[in-house]
Amino acid sequence: MIARPGSGPLRRLVVLRHAKSARPEGVADHDRPLAARGLRDAPAAGRALAAQDRLPDLALCSTALRAWQTWDLASAQWGTPPPVRHDPRLYAAGVPELLDVVREAPADVETLLLVGHNPGLEDLITTLAGDALDDALDRVRAKYPTSAVAVLDWHGTAWRNLVPGAALLTATTVPRGARK
Repeated sequence: MIARPGSGPLRRLVVLRHAKSARPEGVADHDRPLAARGLRDAPAAGRALAAQDRLPDLALCSTALRAWQTWDLASAQWGTPPPVRHDPRLYAAGVPELLDVVREAPADVETLLLVGHNPGLEDLITTLAGDALDDALDRVRAKYPTSAVAVLDWHGTAWRNLVPGAALLTATTVPRGARK
C-alpha cells in the first residue's frame, strides 16, 4: 500500500553530498580522499545540521572514502552521532538504487541522512520533491555542489512507502568551512 501525501507521521530525508575530494594520481575513484577544502567543509555541514535541528536517527553512507570521511567529520560535530550503515549500493547509484536503500530504513526512523554522490543525489531530490519552498528546487537543478545539504519532508507510515513527488523540499544549504 502506498501512503497518500499527508498521511502518517512527518518523516525527513536529509541528503548530503560528500565534501570536495582530491584527485590523487593512480588512486581509484572509490578510494579518493577529501581535499583540503573538503576537510574544512564536512565539519561545517555537521554544524549546519545541528544548528538547524536536523540531526538524523540513522545515517546511510556510501562506502567511497570521500563519503566515509564526510560522514566522520560531519557527525563528529554532534554530541552522540546516530548509527551509520555504510552501503556499497550508494556508490555511483542512480535514483532506483538510492530509493531501494532509503526504502529499507526502519519504520521507527523519523529523520534519515543519506551521504553519497552526484548525479544520483541531485536526481533523487528532484524526483522526490513534488514541491519546494522558495526557489530551493531551482537551486538544486542548477547545481548541487559538494557539501550541499537538502532536506525533504513527507508524511508516511514507513520509508518503504516513499514515492516520487511525495516530498516537500524544505531547505537547501551549502555549508563552507573557514579557510585558515
